[in-house]
Amino acid sequence: MTDKKKLRPDTITAHAGRDPRRFDGAVNTPVYRASTVLFPDVASYESRNPDDYKVMRYGIYGTPTTFALEEAVAQLEGGHAAVALPSGLAAIVAALAAFAHSGAHILIADSVYQPTRNFCDKRLRTQGVEVEYYDPALGAAIAGLIRPNTTAVFCEAPGSLSFEMQDIPAIAAAAHARGVAVLADTTWGTPYFFRAFEHGVDISIHAGTKYISGHSDVMLGVVVTNERYWLELRRAVADYGYCVSPDDCYLALRGLRTIGVRMRQQQQSALTIARWLQARPEVLRVLYPALEGDPGHAIWKRDFSGAASLFGVILKPASERAVAALIDALSLFGIGSSWGGFESLAIRADPGRYRSATSWNPGGPLLRLHIGLEDPADLMADLEQGFAQMKLAG
Repeated sequence: MTDKKKLRPDTITAHAGRDPRRFDGAVNTPVYRASTVLFPDVASYESRNPDDYKVMRYGIYGTPTTFALEEAVAQLEGGHAAVALPSGLAAIVAALAAFAHSGAHILIADSVYQPTRNFCDKRLRTQGVEVEYYDPALGAAIAGLIRPNTTAVFCEAPGSLSFEMQDIPAIAAAAHARGVAVLADTTWGTPYFFRAFEHGVDISIHAGTKYISGHSDVMLGVVVTNERYWLELRRAVADYGYCVSPDDCYLALRGLRTIGVRMRQQQQSALTIARWLQARPEVLRVLYPALEGDPGHAIWKRDFSGAASLFGVILKPASERAVAALIDALSLFGIGSSWGGFESLAIRADPGRYRSATSWNPGGPLLRLHIGLEDPADLMADLEQGFAQMKLAG
């Protein structure tokens, strides 16, 4: 029998989370919609284990469709178990909530996703949690910020606006030496390109809305944990009453089956466009860890097996009107939040508005580009005519 622990990522995405023998030979796990679950007798109903989250007992805890997605993501990432949530932010909230109590101290990378910061500032602080933002470049030096009441260190590598890498293994070593858990938003790396648990992460958080689902039609979060923190995290999810539609789990699982081919093609297109942009006269620099000259390239090359197709472009000084003209002129790049789908996107961004432990002075306006599955030659032509409009706008 094949050892599942030795399977490679593409094989895992094709086989994990499905058992045709259980479903009359159906290749895909069917959609199970259920709230009430009936038991055969009083004894089996009253003896159900409240911590057994992998059996049907009530719809809020999941159905076989939910369990199939959770199993597949956990196996792909190499974690102990996973739980699905209704959004990426819900996944972040639940993961942090498991370590948040009055008097607790939590360290948060200064480069995190803005809604993560909003939750920390507007909710955790009001509940008596000490939130401290730290320089994402600290690495092992984070040991100097860990206090007796520190319960967690939260990482995001790279930051989804500034694209700074973090030395997660060094941070994890320092945190674990003091008994502190390491949480990481690994949406950019995905379970396919970043093996979080092999690099010291205890709880890996994904906006499954993005590359896992891959088709811009599902809101989803997934949290994967090691064995030590599984029940603590899963109980927090249950206490908050989070649950996910089985239809959304089905769509996400279908998207996961093709994550390898999608991400490899999108990565190649992103590299082609990023290198082309580096040579453009309008561009000051490109923020993409997969580029050889990027400050985070060495860490990315050491820890990741690939790169997402999301990166930043620092333009040479230009007016807001000119930058807006560039984006408005694009016909193949959409203007919208999120990323990780099949379509390309372009937005303006200013991470400096959200930072407190560090400063952000890039030298010009920032564009964030997501490269989809379009032909890169067409995307470059689209960007070229956008630059022409930027020049006309002054």
